[in-house]
Amino acid sequence: MAKLQQSPKPIPKFRSEAEERRFWETHDSTDYVDWSSARLARFPNLKPSTETISLRLPAGLLADLKALANKQDVPYQSLLKIFLADRVAREWRALRPDGARANQAAQPKSRVRQKSKSKPRNRAARR
Repeated sequence: MAKLQQSPKPIPKFRSEAEERRFWETHDSTDYVDWSSARLARFPNLKPSTETISLRLPAGLLADLKALANKQDVPYQSLLKIFLADRVAREWRALRPDGARANQAAQPKSRVRQKSKSKPRNRAARR
């Protein structure tokens, strides 16, 4: 049987964003909003939220990153974000459920790499 259309309840006034967040975590918005009249909204100027982290990098790696960023005329932190986003996307694509790797998607992989004895240990030897 079809549900009768009721006018939505008034949305309460909140003293803080945290209070509002707690409210919406425990209440269904369909009681407060008429979603049948909703329209698609676009927010092209929104920037994603960021978090500050501390990351220790070997001095040589940081110098190489800064040199690459300088050649591309971008800040080195922006270049690092591009590199990380590209690699994370590649890892997720590799974990798609296309066969044997499907079961590994839910299991975290170790990110520690073993040092190879065939690779040079210092930057000067790599050049």
